[in-house]
Amino acid sequence: MRCFAGVDIGSTAIKIVLIDEAEEIRAYKITPTGSHFHRNTLEALDALLEDSGIRREEVLYITSTGYGRKLFKEADETVSEITANAVGALRAGGACGRIRTVINIGGQDSKVILLDDDGHVSNFVMNDRCAAGTGRFLEMAARNLEVGVDELGEYHLNCRGAPVVINSTCTVFAESEIISLLAENHDRGEIIAGIHHSIARRTLRLAKRIGIEEKVLFDGGPALNRGLVAAMEDELMREVVVPDLPQITTALGAALVAKEAFISRGEDIHV
Repeated sequence: MRCFAGVDIGSTAIKIVLIDEAEEIRAYKITPTGSHFHRNTLEALDALLEDSGIRREEVLYITSTGYGRKLFKEADETVSEITANAVGALRAGGACGRIRTVINIGGQDSKVILLDDDGHVSNFVMNDRCAAGTGRFLEMAARNLEVGVDELGEYHLNCRGAPVVINSTCTVFAESEIISLLAENHDRGEIIAGIHHSIARRTLRLAKRIGIEEKVLFDGGPALNRGLVAAMEDELMREVVVPDLPQITTALGAALVAKEAFISRGEDIHV
Protein backbone atom coordinates (compact mmCIF):
# COMPACT_ATOMS: atom_id res chain seq x y z
CA MET A 1 0.00 0.00 0.00
CA ARG A 2 1.34 3.44 -0.94
CA CYS A 3 0.51 6.17 1.57
CA PHE A 4 1.03 9.81 2.50
CA ALA A 5 1.40 10.99 6.07
CA GLY A 6 0.26 14.14 7.84
CA VAL A 7 1.88 14.73 11.23
CA ASP A 8 0.33 17.41 13.45
CA ILE A 9 2.57 18.05 16.47
CA GLY A 10 0.42 20.16 18.77
CA SER A 11 1.11 21.57 22.21
CA THR A 12 -0.81 18.80 23.95
CA ALA A 13 -1.26 15.99 21.41
CA ILE A 14 0.42 14.46 18.38
CA LYS A 15 -1.99 13.48 15.61
CA ILE A 16 -0.86 11.38 12.64
CA VAL A 17 -2.99 10.47 9.62
CA LEU A 18 -2.11 8.10 6.78
CA ILE A 19 -4.07 8.39 3.53
CA ASP A 20 -3.83 6.24 0.40
CA GLU A 21 -3.68 7.23 -3.27
CA ALA A 22 -7.47 7.71 -3.29
CA GLU A 23 -7.14 10.09 -0.31
CA GLU A 24 -8.97 7.71 2.00
CA ILE A 25 -7.84 7.57 5.62
CA ARG A 26 -6.09 4.24 6.15
CA ALA A 27 -4.97 4.80 9.74
CA TYR A 28 -4.59 7.50 12.36
CA LYS A 29 -3.18 7.90 15.84
CA ILE A 30 -3.54 10.42 18.66
CA THR A 31 -1.07 10.46 21.52
CA PRO A 32 0.08 12.99 24.15
CA THR A 33 2.89 15.26 22.99
CA GLY A 34 4.85 15.13 26.21
CA SER A 35 8.14 16.97 26.66
CA HIS A 36 10.10 15.10 23.96
CA PHE A 37 8.42 16.23 20.74
CA HIS A 38 10.73 14.48 18.29
CA ARG A 39 11.11 11.17 20.09
CA ASN A 40 7.41 10.87 20.89
CA THR A 41 6.43 11.67 17.30
CA LEU A 42 8.80 9.04 15.91
CA GLU A 43 7.48 6.46 18.37
CA ALA A 44 3.88 7.34 17.48
CA LEU A 45 4.58 7.02 13.75
CA ASP A 46 6.36 3.69 14.22
CA ALA A 47 3.50 2.36 16.35
CA LEU A 48 0.90 3.49 13.81
CA LEU A 49 2.75 1.79 10.95
CA GLU A 50 3.11 -1.42 12.93
CA ASP A 51 -0.53 -1.47 14.02
CA SER A 52 -1.78 -0.78 10.48
CA GLY A 53 0.59 -3.21 8.77
CA ILE A 54 2.04 -0.46 6.56
CA ARG A 55 5.79 -0.50 5.92
CA ARG A 56 7.83 2.68 6.32
CA GLU A 57 8.95 2.54 2.68
CA GLU A 58 5.30 2.60 1.60
CA VAL A 59 4.95 6.12 3.02
CA LEU A 60 5.90 8.19 -0.02
CA TYR A 61 5.84 11.66 1.55
CA ILE A 62 5.44 13.17 5.02
CA THR A 63 4.24 16.68 5.80
CA SER A 64 4.46 18.00 9.35
CA THR A 65 2.46 20.83 10.88
CA GLY A 66 1.66 22.29 14.28
CA TYR A 67 3.84 23.84 16.97
CA GLY A 68 6.54 21.20 16.72
CA ARG A 69 6.56 20.78 12.95
CA LYS A 70 10.13 22.03 12.46
CA LEU A 71 11.48 19.64 15.08
CA PHE A 72 10.39 16.59 13.08
CA LYS A 73 13.33 16.35 10.67
CA GLU A 74 11.99 13.15 9.10
CA ALA A 75 9.26 15.16 7.36
CA ASP A 76 9.76 15.94 3.68
CA GLU A 77 8.25 19.38 4.22
CA THR A 78 6.42 21.50 6.76
CA VAL A 79 3.23 23.52 6.40
CA SER A 80 1.54 25.99 8.76
CA GLU A 81 -1.32 24.69 10.87
CA ILE A 82 -3.57 27.37 9.35
CA THR A 83 -3.08 25.95 5.85
CA ALA A 84 -3.31 22.33 7.00
CA ASN A 85 -6.43 23.03 9.06
CA ALA A 86 -8.13 24.74 6.11
CA VAL A 87 -7.33 21.89 3.70
CA GLY A 88 -8.46 19.26 6.20
CA ALA A 89 -11.65 21.14 7.08
CA LEU A 90 -12.68 21.36 3.43
CA ARG A 91 -12.28 17.61 3.09
CA ALA A 92 -13.79 16.65 6.45
CA GLY A 93 -16.83 18.90 6.06
CA GLY A 94 -17.27 18.58 2.31
CA ALA A 95 -20.41 16.46 2.55
CA CYS A 96 -22.15 19.35 4.33
CA GLY A 97 -21.50 21.90 1.60
CA ARG A 98 -18.84 24.53 1.08
CA ILE A 99 -17.12 25.37 4.37
CA ARG A 100 -16.39 29.11 4.67
CA THR A 101 -15.42 29.51 8.35
CA VAL A 102 -13.31 27.17 10.46
CA ILE A 103 -13.23 27.40 14.24
CA ASN A 104 -10.46 25.37 15.82
CA ILE A 105 -9.97 25.03 19.56
CA GLY A 106 -6.78 23.27 20.55
CA GLY A 107 -5.04 22.50 23.78
CA GLN A 108 -3.56 25.95 24.27
CA ASP A 109 -4.91 28.16 21.50
CA SER A 110 -7.97 28.91 19.42
CA LYS A 111 -8.25 30.00 15.79
CA VAL A 112 -10.85 31.28 13.37
CA ILE A 113 -10.08 30.86 9.67
CA LEU A 114 -12.00 32.37 6.75
CA LEU A 115 -11.96 30.62 3.37
CA ASP A 116 -12.72 32.17 0.00
CA ASP A 117 -14.86 30.71 -2.79
CA ASP A 118 -11.93 28.55 -3.93
CA GLY A 119 -11.27 27.16 -0.47
CA HIS A 120 -8.13 29.21 0.11
CA VAL A 121 -7.40 31.01 3.36
CA SER A 122 -8.49 34.63 3.01
CA ASN A 123 -7.99 35.68 6.63
CA PHE A 124 -7.46 34.24 10.08
CA VAL A 125 -7.11 35.27 13.70
CA MET A 126 -5.57 33.35 16.58
CA ASN A 127 -5.52 33.52 20.35
CA ASP A 128 -2.39 31.81 21.68
CA ARG A 129 -1.61 34.13 24.60
CA CYS A 130 -4.23 32.98 27.08
CA ALA A 131 -5.40 29.47 27.98
CA ALA A 132 -8.94 30.65 28.67
CA GLY A 133 -11.20 29.36 25.91
CA THR A 134 -8.98 26.37 25.10
CA GLY A 135 -8.74 22.68 25.89
CA ARG A 136 -6.55 23.47 28.90
CA PHE A 137 -9.36 25.60 30.30
CA LEU A 138 -11.78 22.66 30.02
CA GLU A 139 -9.27 20.33 31.69
CA MET A 140 -8.88 22.79 34.58
CA ALA A 141 -12.65 23.09 34.95
CA ALA A 142 -13.17 19.32 34.91
CA ARG A 143 -10.48 18.83 37.53
CA ASN A 144 -12.02 21.37 39.89
CA LEU A 145 -15.51 20.00 39.32
CA GLU A 146 -14.22 16.45 39.85
CA VAL A 147 -15.68 15.11 36.61
CA GLY A 148 -14.04 13.64 33.53
CA VAL A 149 -13.40 15.92 30.55
CA ASP A 150 -15.45 13.50 28.46
CA GLU A 151 -18.39 13.94 30.88
CA LEU A 152 -18.68 17.73 30.50
CA GLY A 153 -20.99 17.52 27.50
CA GLU A 154 -23.51 15.26 29.23
CA TYR A 155 -23.62 17.48 32.33
CA HIS A 156 -24.36 20.46 30.07
CA LEU A 157 -27.07 18.72 28.06
CA ASN A 158 -28.75 17.33 31.19
CA CYS A 159 -28.69 20.67 32.99
CA ARG A 160 -32.19 21.83 33.94
CA GLY A 161 -31.28 25.27 35.21
CA ALA A 162 -29.82 28.31 33.50
CA PRO A 163 -26.07 28.40 32.84
CA VAL A 164 -24.15 30.21 35.58
CA VAL A 165 -22.40 33.32 34.27
CA ILE A 166 -18.62 32.97 34.43
CA ASN A 167 -17.22 36.50 34.65
CA SER A 168 -13.50 35.79 34.74
CA THR A 169 -11.61 35.93 31.46
CA CYS A 170 -8.38 34.54 32.94
CA THR A 171 -7.89 30.84 33.66
CA VAL A 172 -6.44 31.48 37.12
CA PHE A 173 -9.32 33.73 38.19
CA ALA A 174 -11.88 31.46 36.55
CA GLU A 175 -10.57 28.56 38.62
CA SER A 176 -11.20 30.53 41.81
CA GLU A 177 -14.63 31.51 40.54
CA ILE A 178 -15.57 27.88 39.85
CA ILE A 179 -14.46 26.85 43.33
CA SER A 180 -16.56 29.66 44.83
CA LEU A 181 -19.61 28.62 42.79
CA LEU A 182 -19.27 25.06 44.07
CA ALA A 183 -19.02 26.35 47.64
CA GLU A 184 -22.28 28.24 47.03
CA ASN A 185 -23.91 24.90 46.11
CA HIS A 186 -24.49 25.70 42.45
CA ASP A 187 -25.35 22.67 40.33
CA ARG A 188 -22.39 21.19 38.42
CA GLY A 189 -24.39 21.16 35.21
CA GLU A 190 -25.19 24.86 35.51
CA ILE A 191 -21.53 25.68 36.13
CA ILE A 192 -20.37 23.54 33.22
CA ALA A 193 -22.93 25.08 30.88
CA GLY A 194 -21.70 28.50 32.02
CA ILE A 195 -18.11 27.50 31.25
CA HIS A 196 -19.09 26.35 27.78
CA HIS A 197 -20.92 29.59 27.07
CA SER A 198 -17.95 31.56 28.37
CA ILE A 199 -15.66 29.78 25.88
CA ALA A 200 -18.20 30.25 23.09
CA ARG A 201 -18.48 33.98 23.80
CA ARG A 202 -14.69 34.36 23.73
CA THR A 203 -14.65 32.53 20.40
CA LEU A 204 -17.39 34.78 19.05
CA ARG A 205 -15.43 37.89 20.02
CA LEU A 206 -12.38 36.45 18.28
CA ALA A 207 -14.40 35.62 15.16
CA LYS A 208 -15.95 39.08 14.97
CA ARG A 209 -12.50 40.53 14.34
CA ILE A 210 -12.54 39.02 10.84
CA GLY A 211 -16.20 38.13 10.35
CA ILE A 212 -18.11 34.87 10.14
CA GLU A 213 -19.22 33.32 6.86
CA GLU A 214 -21.49 30.34 6.29
CA LYS A 215 -20.87 27.42 6.67
CA VAL A 216 -19.03 27.06 9.97
CA LEU A 217 -16.96 23.99 10.83
CA PHE A 218 -15.81 23.42 14.41
CA ASP A 219 -12.82 21.13 14.96
CA GLY A 220 -10.11 20.27 17.46
CA GLY A 221 -10.48 17.91 20.42
CA PRO A 222 -12.97 20.11 22.32
CA ALA A 223 -15.39 19.76 19.39
CA LEU A 224 -16.10 16.25 20.74
CA ASN A 225 -17.85 18.01 23.66
CA ARG A 226 -21.53 18.16 22.66
CA GLY A 227 -22.28 20.73 25.34
CA LEU A 228 -19.62 23.07 23.97
CA VAL A 229 -20.99 22.55 20.46
CA ALA A 230 -24.47 23.50 21.69
CA ALA A 231 -23.06 26.62 23.38
CA MET A 232 -21.22 27.56 20.18
CA GLU A 233 -24.42 27.31 18.17
CA ASP A 234 -26.29 29.42 20.73
CA GLU A 235 -23.66 32.17 20.80
CA LEU A 236 -22.97 32.16 17.05
CA MET A 237 -26.72 31.89 16.34
CA ARG A 238 -26.13 29.35 13.59
CA GLU A 239 -25.54 25.65 13.11
CA VAL A 240 -21.96 24.43 13.15
CA VAL A 241 -20.59 21.35 11.40
CA VAL A 242 -18.46 18.96 13.47
CA PRO A 243 -16.43 16.32 11.57
CA ASP A 244 -16.58 12.68 12.63
CA LEU A 245 -12.98 12.92 13.86
CA PRO A 246 -12.49 16.60 14.75
CA GLN A 247 -9.16 15.95 16.52
CA ILE A 248 -7.36 14.91 13.32
CA THR A 249 -8.63 17.50 10.82
CA THR A 250 -5.32 19.38 10.68
CA ALA A 251 -3.30 16.17 10.37
CA LEU A 252 -5.62 15.07 7.54
CA GLY A 253 -4.97 18.38 5.81
CA ALA A 254 -1.21 17.86 6.16
CA ALA A 255 -1.55 14.39 4.61
CA LEU A 256 -3.49 15.82 1.66
CA VAL A 257 -0.78 18.48 1.24
CA ALA A 258 1.81 15.67 1.28
CA LYS A 259 0.10 13.91 -1.60
CA GLU A 260 -0.11 17.09 -3.68
CA ALA A 261 3.54 17.93 -2.95
CA PHE A 262 4.61 14.44 -4.04
CA ILE A 263 2.68 14.73 -7.32
CA SER A 264 4.01 18.24 -7.94
CA ARG A 265 7.52 16.82 -8.00
CA GLY A 266 6.52 14.85 -11.07
CA GLU A 267 6.21 11.53 -9.24
CA ASP A 268 3.68 8.93 -10.30
CA ILE A 269 1.78 7.50 -7.37
CA HIS A 270 0.52 4.56 -9.43
CA VAL A 271 3.92 3.12 -10.33
